[in-house]
Amino acid sequence: MARSRRGRKRPYGQGHIPLNMDRLRSVPRVEPGPGGAYHVQEVRARKAYTCPGCGGQVSDGAWHVVAWPEEGLLGRGPDERRHWHTGCWKARFGRRPAW
Repeated sequence: MARSRRGRKRPYGQGHIPLNMDRLRSVPRVEPGPGGAYHVQEVRARKAYTCPGCGGQVSDGAWHVVAWPEEGLLGRGPDERRHWHTGCWKARFGRRPAW
């Protein structure tokens, strides 16, 4: 016998599952910049990277921006991706932090 749709609902009185803001933060987007558009995504570092904006280290486990040109040299956009501190990325193109 097939279960009714009603049986799969959240039980009455049970609290809502909170929204995972970390998942929303990592949604890829396209941002305009000098020289064209850039694919941008916020991710958590799995190893240390060198930020091209300040030359400092993006430490392991830190949230940061991964960006690459929409149209790279010879069509190799994703091969040109770089890991930036979020503040360095926003300062690079004259943007202010959203917080």
